[in-house]
Amino acid sequence: MPTIFSRIIAGEIPSYKVAEDDKFFAFLDINPMAKGHTLVVPKQEIDYIFDLDDNTLSDMIVFAKKTAKAIEKAIPCKRVGMMVIGLEVPHAHIHLIPIQKESDMSLANPRLKLSEQEFREIAETIRQAFFSSASTDKQK
Repeated sequence: MPTIFSRIIAGEIPSYKVAEDDKFFAFLDINPMAKGHTLVVPKQEIDYIFDLDDNTLSDMIVFAKKTAKAIEKAIPCKRVGMMVIGLEVPHAHIHLIPIQKESDMSLANPRLKLSEQEFREIAETIRQAFFSSASTDKQK
């Protein structure tokens, strides 16, 4: 049975997509720790991030970096924190969370409640920043 992330990638479950390429998919977490909290997942369904082959894992980190840079452009924050837990969904994933201070990464913090409109606006802002960065990178 496909994971919820595989079903999101396939379009069976709606999501607030912020970026995608042939190997990875990034979308907003629907229970965010902060505005712009994004999940980066490989399209290949692998349970544990450290079971990914070395090339896929390194490519995933580079994709996450590009996504984090787009989040920084779109969401006011000091940094984008990265967290890998891997127990919530049996599909490798990275959390990218805009933060002002280290304690913003605490799992004990209450999750935000955002409207569908807020999610759509945040996703679109990050998506635009991601693709504007990608076109700038190609020009270099």
